[in-house]
Amino acid sequence: MTGIDLSSFDCIIDSRSPSEYAEDHIPGAISAPVLDDSERAAVGTLYKQVSTFEAKKLGAALVAKNIARHVETLFAGKGRGWRPLVYCWRGGKRSAAMAHILREVGWDAQTLAGGYRGYRRWVVGRLEELPSRFAWRVIHGPTGSGKSRFLGALRRAGAQVLDLEDLAAHRGSVLGNLPDRPQPSQKWFESQLLHELSALEPARPVFVEGESKKIGQLQVPEALIGAMRDSPCIVLDTALEARVSLLIDEYRHFIEDPAALEAQLDCLVGLHSREKIARWKALAAQGAWREFVAVLLEEHYDPAYGRSSQRNFTHLEAATRLAIRSSENAAFDTAARALVDDPVAA
Repeated sequence: MTGIDLSSFDCIIDSRSPSEYAEDHIPGAISAPVLDDSERAAVGTLYKQVSTFEAKKLGAALVAKNIARHVETLFAGKGRGWRPLVYCWRGGKRSAAMAHILREVGWDAQTLAGGYRGYRRWVVGRLEELPSRFAWRVIHGPTGSGKSRFLGALRRAGAQVLDLEDLAAHRGSVLGNLPDRPQPSQKWFESQLLHELSALEPARPVFVEGESKKIGQLQVPEALIGAMRDSPCIVLDTALEARVSLLIDEYRHFIEDPAALEAQLDCLVGLHSREKIARWKALAAQGAWREFVAVLLEEHYDPAYGRSSQRNFTHLEAATRLAIRSSENAAFDTAARALVDDPVAA
């Protein structure tokens, strides 16, 4: 990856199988597999059980057929000056075969040296290096304070924002999974994270939510966690009634699926007594949602937040504090604009 300007190409083509592409790929790359998953498995089986020659013969026929289809469909409208970059796992035969045919057509097709494996090493290295370049401002507040909503307000106010929970497709708590968005793979999370970091300006502060080392099942890179934990903090003092309203809005899918809610509450058995969890479930079963959320905040979320944040963020005691009195977007927009306009606080 060193020295290659990806923006100089008109298109980045991932020639690996669909499952490889789904796990991770260069952001912006299109999937144009020279072998699909079943074809790749068939060639591999032939290689192991019959002979290299038979495997190569089958592979060549499949690769030629698939590249021909891509030329007829995906690339049909490309003009003479089109310049694609092709990559596969190691920058070997799959990308070389596609690039060769594309060059024979007349396009200036190049291959990525080292392929995806080289790209992945580059991602890991950059994620170790980049976080220390930015001036982080870490948003804190107990669960339901509206930290994600505040990040959106900061973005609308013109501030630089890194929304880790959006990238991770998870709200970071025991009830944090999103019903319509499964979490990405760890590698794709890191690819998207690097893409976001690369677009930030080091001369301006970057606002980010104070996260733990894991968001759902995904690990936040150590260098980023370390930089965040050593940065100035901003605490949202959100009124309890507003917090309850925000959480009811965010977790409405659990209200509509009591069985899923009960399953998530059972995950807390190691932290709370079965009697306490049964009481929470009873409130949910009665539809007493505001009471249920308020009790869950008081008995689970707030004590956990207090222990974790004080232990991990060294500048929390000196944090700027912002009062949020309502769950309405206007309250967050007002606070965000005041913060962005205050050079000392921001």
